[in-house]
Order: sequence, then structure tokens, then C-alpha cells
Amino acid sequence: MSSNRPMPPQHRPSAWAPLRNRVYRTLFVAQLISNIGLWMQTVGAQWFLVEHRSSATVVALVQTASLLPVLFLSLFAGALADLLDRRRLLIAVSTYTAVAAGVTTALAFTDTLTPGLLLAMTFLLGCGSALTSPAWQAIQPELVPKEQIPAASALGSVTVNAARAVGPAAGGVLVAAAGPAAVFAVNTLSFAVIIGALAWWDRDAGDRSGDREPLGRSIVTGVHYVQSAPIVRRIMLRSALFAFPASALWALLPLASSQHLHYGASGYGLVLGIVGIGAVAGVALNPVLAKKFSRNGILVLSALAYALGVVAVAVLPVWAVLPLLLISGAAWIGTLTTLNASVQLSLAHWVRARGMSVYLLVFMGTQALGSFVWGLAASHLGLTPALLVSATLLALVAASVRFLPLLAATGSLARGVSTAWPTPTVVFDPEPADGPVTIVKTYRVRTGELDAFERSMRAVGRARRRTGGYSWGLYQDGSDPQLILERFTVPSWDEFQRQHRDRWTESDHEAIVSALVHTETGATHAEHQLFLLKPGHAQRKSGETALQPEPAQQ
Repeated sequence: MSSNRPMPPQHRPSAWAPLRNRVYRTLFVAQLISNIGLWMQTVGAQWFLVEHRSSATVVALVQTASLLPVLFLSLFAGALADLLDRRRLLIAVSTYTAVAAGVTTALAFTDTLTPGLLLAMTFLLGCGSALTSPAWQAIQPELVPKEQIPAASALGSVTVNAARAVGPAAGGVLVAAAGPAAVFAVNTLSFAVIIGALAWWDRDAGDRSGDREPLGRSIVTGVHYVQSAPIVRRIMLRSALFAFPASALWALLPLASSQHLHYGASGYGLVLGIVGIGAVAGVALNPVLAKKFSRNGILVLSALAYALGVVAVAVLPVWAVLPLLLISGAAWIGTLTTLNASVQLSLAHWVRARGMSVYLLVFMGTQALGSFVWGLAASHLGLTPALLVSATLLALVAASVRFLPLLAATGSLARGVSTAWPTPTVVFDPEPADGPVTIVKTYRVRTGELDAFERSMRAVGRARRRTGGYSWGLYQDGSDPQLILERFTVPSWDEFQRQHRDRWTESDHEAIVSALVHTETGATHAEHQLFLLKPGHAQRKSGETALQPEPAQQ
């Protein structure tokens, strides 16, 4: 089934179905409470800067400081989440974040907090979020079945946006009544809830007795996977195109509330709360829209609807702004749910956290950069022109879906590990670090089908690179034009074992089957050659595997 067509209604679970799972529900509630604390912290920080008469650029830097760590830590965080026990990782980093929040609270209560220190502490809190985000995303498929992943993705956004409905309003009231320090204290306490829920979760960590992939190699492999995955790259492009203009609303809303709407701290909390209420409503609305529109259609509608709220904040009176902000909140959740579910369903399990880290790097990094740019634009052009430029770009983003849509196979590929790749027979016992390993596969192509075979093998080449290979190429025998050699290399024998044991998915095997249709025997033979001469060491041994058949129908 094409992922761009709506799922049949009888196959689509309720938007709230994941909440029937006790573990998912507990972690959901804990995340919601923690995110309420974070939004209260954001309101307190932004209003602290407004009260200290900071410039538009400095106020917008609250968003940048909280999101910028994603640029530096996201790939590292994704590799950690794929290599380590995700529950323990989340507990450790959440503890660090609680300490950072506690320090911010102490500085505020002792009246030693300055705008510069506040931005620095916001950056440190953002580091905690950057380190945990890939792990939170990657555990979703552990908690719910595949058909509930879109619903779980939407509910994951609810923990942010329902918090946006409650946290800013509560934060605004608390700032007005007791000052920013009280808000920072509540945020510190909220981390105790998330730590407690994670400690309660009895997660099956699986078998981790084997050799772990080195951290540096793990990061490189994750990046190579994304580079060789057109579906995932297109999702990330769509996320960047939306995040940059959309970030203007979040970055400039504190100034708009003060200058255009003439609200105080509690009024600003109310405005953010309305956006959050719209986002929660969008969770219920999204399954209805999915019955009528494709994923690409939802991206178009969401970008246009979000632009309406941006225009309203720029030029319309208060009575028109508030209902249109509700629509913007629903549009925000529509885009995030579509993109987030698409990328989760499109990533192989072995690289899910690393793939999600790149996705978060693109989306949140673009949002951080956008917040800074829109703050500069508001300082030099004025608040209203900056918001109107943002709305215009959002309209162009909606139009670009026609030329840069999500690809047809998004979310529909079989991601289970394939068992069709035969185990090589080796005449000696390689060490895990031996290598690199060069694999040469031989195909005898039917007469007249070379072009079709080459087109089919392009997908195979992408699959080899996604799973750890490099230097992939096809070679034609000079004396026998129908004899084609496929050649690629992996860094080590251990990496080669991982490639065919843990990483080769059913959809990857389908690519080979499609290519073998154009061969005379429907099979191939493979040679595996190891480079064993290492710097400073004598050559210990050399050899190659016995020829191995690769039947097309295994």
C-alpha cells in the first residue's frame, strides 16, 4: 500500500489506543508533567528577559539556546541510544537535567541570575533534552504495535502541546504571583516524576553480551544510512522547509504578546495555552484528516493553516488572533505527526535512534537557526514585517509539496531482518577487527536485460551503503558482456557480520530479488576477501570464502 494514500478506516486504530498500554500510559503521563515544567521554565525565562528590557534578538535566543544543543549532540545521542540501555540512559541524563534546573532555581532565588547566565543555563537544559530525545523516540516501537505508531507519535507530540496548553498559562500566573524563581523550582521538581517513572519501568534490555559497535563507527554508520535512504532524506527535507518559517511564531510570540496584543506575563501564558489547546485538538482531528487526505495533502493544509495564525499575530485584532492560533496549534501537530510517524516507520530497527537523531538534528536545528534569524529580522525590520515574511514562506512551503512530496513508499517498506542472506563459509577464522572486507558478487544477466538489471541494482547499491558498505560499484567483464560483477567494501569482518546478520531487512532483500529476475539462473555467487596486512604488523594470513549461492527465492 502506498504510504501517501489514507489507511483504510477499519485498519486505523483510535488516536488514543496506545494509552491502553500501562507502560506507555505511565511514561506518557510522566513526560507530560515534565514538559509542563519545561514550558513553565520557558515562559519564566522569556518573561524574565522581557522584564529586563532585553532586545528582540536576546528574547528569541531563549528558543535558540534550548534547541542549539541538538546541533552538537544529536548524532552522539542517537549513537548512545542505539548502543546503551535506553532506560538507564534516560535516567542518567534526566538526573543531570534536574541538577541543571536546580542550579538555575538557586541563582534566581539568590537574585544572582543575569540574562547571560539564564541563556547559559537554558543551553545546559537544552543539552539534556538533546541527549534524551532520540532515546524517547526510539522506545516508542517497543511500547506499541506497528499499527499504533502514528497514534503514539501524535500522543508524543501531545506531551509537548498539552503541556503548552497548561504550562504557559500556569507559568504566567506563577511568574506574576511569585516571580520566575518559583517557576524554575517547579520545573526542577517535575524531573523527579520522569526519573521515578523510568525507574519503575521494567524494560527488557535484550542480549547485550556481544561486542558493541564502537561509538565513532556507530555515528558514521548512522549518517551513511541516512545518506543512502532517499525516503528518509525527503522526510528531513520537508521538516527543514517547514521548521524554518514556522519557528518565527515561537520565537516572536513573547514580543507580539507584549507589543501587539498588550498582554502581561499571564496573558502571554494564555496565548501559548491557546496554541497548545489547538495542538491537542489536532490529535483528534488528524485521524479524520487522514481518511480524506494523503500525507502530502496534510502537509499542504498544515502549512497554510499555520500561516494564518502567523498573519493574525502580525496584523489582526485580539478577537481574531486567538481562534486562528487554535488553528495554528492543530496545524503544527498535523505536520509533526505526519513527519514523525513517517520517519519512525521508515527506519530499520537497528539504526532507529541514530536515524531519529538526524531527523531531530534537522528539525530542531533548523528551528534554532530560524529563531535566531527571525529575532534579527524583527530587530531590523520590525515585528510585523518579520512575521509577514514568515507567513509568505509558509505559503511557498505548501506549494513546494507538489515538486518535493514525501516519496510513495514512505512508511510502507518491510523493516524486519531478512534471513535470506546465506552465511559465508570461511576457510580460516577471522578476528572481528580484521578487514576491510571486500565482497565481490557475480551475476550472469540475460541477453537484452542489462539496462533493466542496472536500474534494479541501484536500489541494491543504496541498501549496501545503508547497512555499512562503501565503494559500491558494478563492473562489466570485458570478454563476456553478460557477466556483471558487484563489488563493495565494509570496514571490518565484524561490520560485515552485522551487515548480513542484523541490518539486512526484508525490503533490502526484495531489491535483490527484483534484480535477480534479470539473471539467467536467478542466483549469484559471492567471494569475501579480507585485507589482513596492518601497519606495524607482518601479514598473518589471507584467504577468501568458498563460493556461496544466493538464491532469489529464499
